[in-house]
Amino acid sequence: MDWIRLTKSGKDLTGLKGRLIEVTEEELKKHNKKDDCWICIRGLVYNVSPYMEYHPGGEDELMRAAGSDGTDLFDQVHRWVNYESMLKECLVGRMAIKPALPKGMLPRSQVTDTLAKEGPSSPSYDWFQTDSLVTIVIYTKQKDISLDSVIVDHQEDSFRVETIIKDYSYLIHIGLSHEIQEDFSVRVIANVGKIEIVLKKKESTSWKSLGHPLENHNSLLSKKDTGLYYRKCQLISKEEVTHDTKLFSVMLPPSTHLQVPVGQHVYLKLTIAGTEIVKPYTPVSDSLLPEFKEPVLPNSKCIYFLIKIYPAGLFTPELDLLQTGDYVSVSNPEGNFKISQFQEMEDLFLLAAGTGFTPMVKVLNYALTDIPSLRKVKLMFFNKTEDDIIWRSQLEKLALKDKRFDVEFVLSAPTSEWSGKEGYVSPALLSDFLERSLEESKVLICICGPTPFTEQGMKLLHDLNFSKDEIHSFTA
Repeated sequence: MDWIRLTKSGKDLTGLKGRLIEVTEEELKKHNKKDDCWICIRGLVYNVSPYMEYHPGGEDELMRAAGSDGTDLFDQVHRWVNYESMLKECLVGRMAIKPALPKGMLPRSQVTDTLAKEGPSSPSYDWFQTDSLVTIVIYTKQKDISLDSVIVDHQEDSFRVETIIKDYSYLIHIGLSHEIQEDFSVRVIANVGKIEIVLKKKESTSWKSLGHPLENHNSLLSKKDTGLYYRKCQLISKEEVTHDTKLFSVMLPPSTHLQVPVGQHVYLKLTIAGTEIVKPYTPVSDSLLPEFKEPVLPNSKCIYFLIKIYPAGLFTPELDLLQTGDYVSVSNPEGNFKISQFQEMEDLFLLAAGTGFTPMVKVLNYALTDIPSLRKVKLMFFNKTEDDIIWRSQLEKLALKDKRFDVEFVLSAPTSEWSGKEGYVSPALLSDFLERSLEESKVLICICGPTPFTEQGMKLLHDLNFSKDEIHSFTA
C-alpha cells in the first residue's frame, strides 16, 4: 500500500519527467546499479530504483536483472504478478527493435525449435454449419486430451479456445462473423484427439466465414510464453470453515468452459486502490465426503476455494469484503502436476501445513476414486492449534469410511488437553509416517505449505532416500 501511495503522489519515478524513450541494449546495460536500475520485461523497460525498498523479495533479487532483460527470471519467480499495473509509473519506454533478418528467414535455432514443436503433429481446426448450429473441430493429433485440456471463452465479439497440449498452448482466437447464443457444448473424442465445440446461432442464416482472426489466432506457443487470461466470475457463497479460513464458491460465466485439473492452481485478481493485485489459489472440492459433495457435471460452473483471511494482508481482507453477487477475476489454470504421476501408484503420502492442505483435497479425492492400484493414502497435517485444522471432522469421517485412508494431525502450539502428535516436520515424524504397504510399493509423496516447511520437508525426504520422481512439491 505504501508503494501504491507513492505511485499516486505525482513524483517523477522514472527521472525522465514523463517522457517515454526507445532504449537500446547498450543504454539498458549502463543502468545496472541500485540507485540507477533499469530492467526490461517483455520488451518494456522500467526504472525500478524507487521500487527497491518496497520489493518483497529484497533488493538483491531485483539486482539479478539489473541492466538486462529480466523476463525469464521474472517468469521463474512470479509470472502471475501484474507488473504492468504495479510499475506503470516507472515505465521508461520500449526496447529498440534490432534490424530484422531478410524476409522469411528465421535464425537456425528458431527453425529447429519451430520444426520440433510444430512439425507433423501441429494441431489444426475446421468448421461446418447447419441451419441452427456451428461446429468448430480441433484436431490435436494427441491421444491424452481431456475436457480439462480445453478452455473456451466467449466475451462480446471475441471467441477464444485454448487447448493445452503437454507444455504447449494451441489458440483459436476469432471475432465471430455472426452472433451466437450464450451456451455452447464441448466434447472430446479422446482416442483420436479430436475436440468439437458446438455453437448455437442466434439467427438461422448461412455464415460465409467463421469470422476474422484476432491476436495469436491459430498459434502453437510454449505455455511459458503465453500470458494469463482472465474472466470475471461471480461470488455465489462464502462460509466459515475455521476461525480464519472460509470456503468461497464462484460461478464461471455461462459463456466459459473451464475445468481446473487436479493439482493445478489459478490466480484471483482484484483491483485494490486502483492497482490490480493477483494471488494464486488451488481450487478444492466442496466437500471430502461423497454424500455431501455436489455431483461433478462435465459442464460444472462452480469453483471452490479454501482461503485463509490475513487481517493485516493486502489481498484477503479485500476478498473477504466481497458480497454474494460481486465479481472476482479468475485466470486459466497453471501448474506442473501431471495426473500421469498417479499411474500404478500403490502408496500416496500427503504432507500439508496450514492452507497447504488445499492442493491435497482434489489429489485425495482423485486417488480414492480413480486409482485402482491404490493400497493406502496417509495425510500428515501440520497446524498451530486444534482450531486451525481445516475440515477436521470431514477428514476423520473419511478415515472411518475408507480403510485405505489415514490422517495424523501434528500441532506446534497445542493446549495441555491435546493427546496427539506435537512439533514440526522432522526425521522422527517422517520415518514413522512414510512406511510402505509393501517393500517395493510404488510411492508418491506430495508436500505443500509455507516455504520453510516445504524446503525442510524436501530436504528430509531426500535424506530418507526418496527419489525426485517419488516427490512432488506444490509451489505457486
